[in-house]
Amino acid sequence: MKTRVRELRNAMGITQQQLADLVHVSSRTIISIEKGQYSPSLMLAYRMAQVFHTTVEDLCCLKENLEHMEELQ
Repeated sequence: MKTRVRELRNAMGITQQQLADLVHVSSRTIISIEKGQYSPSLMLAYRMAQVFHTTVEDLCCLKENLEHMEELQ
């Protein structure tokens, strides 16, 4: 799943480890999310959205991901 985590984290000027500490996960989890290898749980997405002052929908590129799923069907 595509997310804006890397983009928003870089804009905020924080490291993967700092974000991980803020949302109570490992840095490996943040790395996997940024690479699109892991989809965050709803609660983790919510915590990250709070850190970045955005919505879960924006953080998780809801529109783009839905369009991509439709293309695959």
